[in-house]
Amino acid sequence: MISTRNSYVSKMVNDLQPSGIRKFFDLAASMEGVISLGVGEPDFVTPWHVREEAIRSLELGYTAYTPNAGLLELRQEIAHYMNQQFGVRYDAHNEVIVTVGASSAIDIAMRTILDPGEEVIVVEPCFVSYVPMVTLAGGKAVTVQALKENDFKITAEQLEDVTTPRTKAIMLCSPNNPTGTMLNKTELQAIAQYAIKHDVLVIADEIYAELAYDEEYTSMAAIEGMQERTILVSGFSKGFAMTGWRLGFVCAPEPIAEAMLKIFQYQLMCASTMSQYAAIEALRNGRPEVDEMVKSYRRRRNFIVQSFNDMGLTCHNPGGAFYAFPSITSTGLTSQQFAEQLLQQEKVAVVPGDVFGASGEGHIRCSYAASFEQLQESLKRIARFVESLKKSV
Repeated sequence: MISTRNSYVSKMVNDLQPSGIRKFFDLAASMEGVISLGVGEPDFVTPWHVREEAIRSLELGYTAYTPNAGLLELRQEIAHYMNQQFGVRYDAHNEVIVTVGASSAIDIAMRTILDPGEEVIVVEPCFVSYVPMVTLAGGKAVTVQALKENDFKITAEQLEDVTTPRTKAIMLCSPNNPTGTMLNKTELQAIAQYAIKHDVLVIADEIYAELAYDEEYTSMAAIEGMQERTILVSGFSKGFAMTGWRLGFVCAPEPIAEAMLKIFQYQLMCASTMSQYAAIEALRNGRPEVDEMVKSYRRRRNFIVQSFNDMGLTCHNPGGAFYAFPSITSTGLTSQQFAEQLLQQEKVAVVPGDVFGASGEGHIRCSYAASFEQLQESLKRIARFVESLKKSV
């Protein structure tokens, strides 16, 4: 029998912390009657015509591997989509790779650009996998806190403060997970000036680009001088309601894309063939459903933000994605205490803000990618919980 002693596992992996999001999701799944606002997944089912295209591909026997970079037809559709929607032009042959979800693309990007000890500035609060992916690639994550007082928007001055000769890239997500904050063109231009000045790359996680509510979305790659230094990561999970299909893509300058493809061909070979055919259909004919989802999310956002503010949990108005990030400091509880007690007493699952970084403490993340009826009931329960805390003081 093989020993299970820790010495068989690398110190790097041993030191990694499990996902704080998954912890609360698993706990909620074990309880009856729980409404989960925890996991960032659309409650919409993938549109039928997209599912039908995947079925058709199976019926036609399209079950073999695709090229490592993905079906050329899909890469061409991605390039067309990026130009049409965001005004950036990519060569489908050499600058686009279809990946197994956006997380796969970020992982490959980190491993492509980092030598041991090189630094990536990670803007927090942020998605839980960013810092571990830097670490697993042999780099050093240098976190900088986007503050509540600035609506969780990072400034170029803050980036300057943590820049060293070993700074290689910035990890940026807009609209942001968990705050929903979206950077406008002027704010992106300031970060672009910093990146050009210091000759650093930007890894732009734009997976929520379709979910912008109050103003037109601007891609970092569309900012003057930035396409040649931006690794743009996106996919189909959020905007097209295709989480389970596990399909993402990366657009990058040819030398970087070529290097990323070398890793991808050894890591995963190619993305799911039937998922790729479904994605072609989503890009060609799926925009009406995306627009309807955005309309619904906007209504839910307005409701949840107003509800939190009404109960005394200050919540800024997120410009995109499908997350509210209210402050719970007025309750006197930590993020972990609030989330645990809320789950136990009212059976509502939320994610404590500290799992997204130090600046997330004092907040909770609530996904409003749930039905409006579930949101109404969950907000009633949260309000009741907050009121009980006031009475217990």
